[in-house]
Amino acid sequence: MDSASSTYSTHKCSRCPGDTAYHCVSCPCDLCPQCKENHVKDLQTIDHDVVSHCNTINYIPTPDICVRHPNYVYIKYCEPCQVPACNNCQQHRKHKMIDVRTAYKTKRRQHRGTIRTISSEALFYRPVLLPQIKTDLKTCHTEFSLYQSDMLTKAQTLKNLINKVRKDFKYNVFCDFDFKHRCLKQMIEMSRHIVSLQEYELRYVQPEFTFSALQFLSSIKKALPQIHLTLHTSQFSMTESLNKEDVMELLSAIQITETGNRRVGNQCLLKLTSGAEFHQSLTLTGVDRCYHISCVTSDWVWVNDGYNLILTDTTGVPLHRVEDSCCGFGLHTVNSESELIYIDRNYNINKLSKDMNTTTTFIERTNSTWRPRCVYWSPSTGDLLVAMYNDDTETGKVVRYNQSRQLTQTIQNNNAGQGLYREPNYITENNNGDVVVSDFINYGSGAVVVTERGGRHRFYYTGHPSRSKILPRGICTDALSHILVCDVRTKTVQMLDRDGQFLSHLLIRPSGIFSPHSLSYDVNTHRLWVGSEYNNTVVIYRYITRQDALTDLNPPTADVMESLSAIQTTGTEKPQQGNQCLLKLMSTPELLPSLTLTGVRRCYHISCVTSDRIWVSDDKDNLILTDATGVPLHRVEDSCRGVIFSNGLHTVNSESELIYIERNYNINKLSKDMKTTTTFIERTDSTWIPQCVYWSPSTGDLLVGMWNYDTVTAKVTRHNQSVQLTHTIQHDNTGLGLYRGPNYITENNNGDVVVSDYGAVVVTERGGRHRFSYTGHPSGSGLGPCGICTDALSHILVCDGITKTVQMLDRDGQFLSHLLIRPSGIFTPRSLSYDVNTHRLWVGSRDNNTVVIYRYITRQDALTDEHTPRPGGHALSNSTTAI
Repeated sequence: MDSASSTYSTHKCSRCPGDTAYHCVSCPCDLCPQCKENHVKDLQTIDHDVVSHCNTINYIPTPDICVRHPNYVYIKYCEPCQVPACNNCQQHRKHKMIDVRTAYKTKRRQHRGTIRTISSEALFYRPVLLPQIKTDLKTCHTEFSLYQSDMLTKAQTLKNLINKVRKDFKYNVFCDFDFKHRCLKQMIEMSRHIVSLQEYELRYVQPEFTFSALQFLSSIKKALPQIHLTLHTSQFSMTESLNKEDVMELLSAIQITETGNRRVGNQCLLKLTSGAEFHQSLTLTGVDRCYHISCVTSDWVWVNDGYNLILTDTTGVPLHRVEDSCCGFGLHTVNSESELIYIDRNYNINKLSKDMNTTTTFIERTNSTWRPRCVYWSPSTGDLLVAMYNDDTETGKVVRYNQSRQLTQTIQNNNAGQGLYREPNYITENNNGDVVVSDFINYGSGAVVVTERGGRHRFYYTGHPSRSKILPRGICTDALSHILVCDVRTKTVQMLDRDGQFLSHLLIRPSGIFSPHSLSYDVNTHRLWVGSEYNNTVVIYRYITRQDALTDLNPPTADVMESLSAIQTTGTEKPQQGNQCLLKLMSTPELLPSLTLTGVRRCYHISCVTSDRIWVSDDKDNLILTDATGVPLHRVEDSCRGVIFSNGLHTVNSESELIYIERNYNINKLSKDMKTTTTFIERTDSTWIPQCVYWSPSTGDLLVGMWNYDTVTAKVTRHNQSVQLTHTIQHDNTGLGLYRGPNYITENNNGDVVVSDYGAVVVTERGGRHRFSYTGHPSGSGLGPCGICTDALSHILVCDGITKTVQMLDRDGQFLSHLLIRPSGIFTPRSLSYDVNTHRLWVGSRDNNTVVIYRYITRQDALTDEHTPRPGGHALSNSTTAI
């Protein structure tokens, strides 16, 4: 082989063309320094194990020679002295000795959490404080001049005295307490601290052949810097106290005070994503249900099902079991020492040590009329909050114990002396100190009860909308002070702001869980653990991410030091651009397997049940349930086919129950097990005929498109979960009819009601105000709308029978593209159904019994988008070729 012509290759980063310097064991993938930095800061990969790429290379370690006995090598490690030893080191013989390699691995494992905090939190948050100091520096002289000008104006009659006092003020204040000097000093100190953190992290990731085990063990004894994630430097302001009688006192009363430590607010660092993103699911062993969850670390949680209390990891395997826990819901919590605090069968509150070898009685029950129902340890104060219940009076209260286990507070009544609680099930605390309780009232309702830390009642939350009911279970708060609560009545996780205003349904009957019952928010990874009421499944979601503008606030060390010399430079910083969506359009729809159905002639309407089961109807009274094989699993015998139009006659609710229009134009509901059919909405007005139905995932309401054959008019009615008629949409703001003949109906993510009407797609707000009518592209070209749906990106998709296309609009009715043009096998698209779990589109044919599945939405690659400029224009062309 000719060595002169030999080529050598280097490992390349898995995310960009850069050279590999690190390796993520969790993914696994290779990373360059910049991608490694992004990787450990990304909340989706914040807990991954990233090491130096050299650690992945097999090598023979070089033995370390004992300094006292050069003929021997270090093979042992003295735990009491924390120094290495050889076989001839006599002074350590009576000490506990372990293998030096074991000590090395143990210490690395112990410091892994610290390194993770440095990499993903400290080095990310600290540069955020630099602009605050810079602002102080720029404004300090202006602040002084304002006060000085005010003093001069008020002291005109004492000019001579003012001159003398100004001279003293100049030398005594500006010299002894120079703002500029202090701000510069703060910036230098902060930059040095960042450098020390980076050096410590660098030692951790070094391979053993460049930084040996003994060097690592020696360095960690003294080199670990103090980490304060939210506190660092002092923040200054000036206050003024004026005394008009004496100018001297006026001037001397000007005070320069420290207003407290600078804090990096979560509102500046974090934001909500567009929706809850699935991260991981666990099937637990040792519990039947998941009534309560307490996070210990990012991968260890305590879970109970009412009878069993276990510690488990992300594999779902029990690591420890508590034998004496009582029955209940929120009966355990974890303190800052990772110790479990729980209620036992005798209603004492116990504490289990971190090593799980010692159980002690933390708070003994002394009053037999009151028993603890739920507990929460406060990270901010170290207090223990306990919600109590009195069986005799059927009332509840909240008590607070300090770290010395002394009772310091009782919260029981409001300002009017009325009881706040009935039967508290769960308790937590918000970032502002509010005490948040999930309270049970009766078997049909409950409330979230929130009081200030001092006990003053703030608000009740009883469901959304306000007159509806909630049956609250698990509850928690997050880093943005949102209150999250499980509602087993609607099988949702609802998000409130800190003042009790409903924001959204974060989760609606999530797959695998079906009915969310327990919640735990991990403050380190910003992930939400959700447990099921029905089974032993826990699903982890991510709905909070970093602020886009802060992703590049951690410059290299050289840039940090260089910034010190540029303090006086003015100007605006370059805005950071980041992708705010979790999903994106693909360049071309991807064709997935097609189905040829048995039992229907055509595919006039599709309703997804799961990712592989759908209901399909045709124009001849056939309505069947089928799977991916196309074989009928069930047939509905009494469905109708519409009066004039064959349309969207059926829909599926969160319970996987089929809601459909039957031959007598009543609306029926078929149970999930397909054994029971009930009349859901009975027809009472013979002049109005239901033509299409749609169940709203966001509200639980049923939308019904109606047609009046006497007046040849149409309307949309809304029925709540109690089958009550709550709303009618029929006219625009001028009193003219909106609809002529609704064929299909759906709802967009913002609550808009979207109707495929005769000749137009008619869109109104949830409240009924007309937003727009889409009549084809280009405008006025005509439209024969049929099946319609919306997707996770709020696009409106509609089948057009005239052009034999599926057209895509944005949420405001602007045409984006022809998603499909006379697709093969279908030829004329008639029906659509978008699967929100798999982001796939089911398309049925007007001409035959074929259903084709497409994928046109994919996950957004945040790291790729950071390094790759996004091309302009829409992801889908306006003239997509036929598939």
